[in-house]
Amino acid sequence: MTPSEWNIKLLEPSFARWKPQKPSSKQIVVLMSGGVDSSVAAYLLKKDGWDVLGITMKIPVSAGIGGRGCCGVDAAFVCNELGIPHYFIDVTEAFERLIIRPFRRSYARGETPNPCVDCNMMLKFSLVWDFLRAAFGVDYLATGHYAKVSRDCEPVRLGRAADRAKDQSYFLYGIAAEKLPYFVLPLGELTKEAVRSIAAKLNLTVAEKPESMELCFADQGDYRQALSDNKVEQYGDITDMQGNKIGTHKGISHYTLGQRRGVGVARGKVVYVSKIDPLKNTIALGTREEVSFETIRADRVNVLAPGQLVPDCRLFGKIRSYGDPKPCKVVDCSATEVTVEFDEPQFAPCPGQKLVLYDSCDNIVAGGTIVTMTD
Repeated sequence: MTPSEWNIKLLEPSFARWKPQKPSSKQIVVLMSGGVDSSVAAYLLKKDGWDVLGITMKIPVSAGIGGRGCCGVDAAFVCNELGIPHYFIDVTEAFERLIIRPFRRSYARGETPNPCVDCNMMLKFSLVWDFLRAAFGVDYLATGHYAKVSRDCEPVRLGRAADRAKDQSYFLYGIAAEKLPYFVLPLGELTKEAVRSIAAKLNLTVAEKPESMELCFADQGDYRQALSDNKVEQYGDITDMQGNKIGTHKGISHYTLGQRRGVGVARGKVVYVSKIDPLKNTIALGTREEVSFETIRADRVNVLAPGQLVPDCRLFGKIRSYGDPKPCKVVDCSATEVTVEFDEPQFAPCPGQKLVLYDSCDNIVAGGTIVTMTD
């Protein structure tokens, strides 16, 4: 579907209009949330000689809780401070249909979705990028993510940031391979401390702005505020792994696989949420071993290095955004699915989460959505 079919709209400029002075090879759009990272990214690009255009997505704030979410006026004011044109782009309808509704359906199925990955893949790097190319004739796009785009190899590769503690490449695997040559990540070699230092020296109003840790469409609040399905809020049984009732839960949305705290059942040993059954509205508790798996299958795979996604290839996989990738072997793969076997069992992989595979040089090979796990 095209951007027009999703009712995406460009709003009037916040201050100055876009009037580029450089050739198209030095024109770039920066997606700006109003945080310090995207603000410094815009500054660095301008300093490096780009004609920079700031764009902020106007999204819905879910659950009727008010506020403006993460995408407010801060980005517009930063662009004004930096002498950069800025526009809002209204993606309310597309965001509701592509991100919020699937997020709710996923939780109702007992899954653990990652809407930030889905937003990047289906909205920012797809519909929004295509819309902006058509509206402004600008091919290049940048964000304030901590990751690297390596252009000294063929094809262009997407990899982990120099600051491993801040690396966000996991969230970006869904970008189309043909767009990577036009994707720019100015913060790939920087630390968070260095970014804040640059913002402070520039006296940017967002220099000390706290990081956004929760979902933008929940207005930085608890993700459960964005859930409207009553089924995920109904009380139900907590069982052991044999199906014997041992307690009562307060709604499956309050639990994820691997959760230990807040379950409300004392077993005399350490136990974790090991199964979530949305049809029976039950959760089961088990040991760490019972919630750890070696073999993981993912579907809806996006491949960035097809030559490396082959059976028996040794790679490194991540099932969460944090931590280092762990050694694994490709068992089976196709254009849409991949199955890997980790050298050691991975703790609490969850259907709905993302499996991202890296090579030995920390570049992304492929990524997809976890569907099944086996010992």
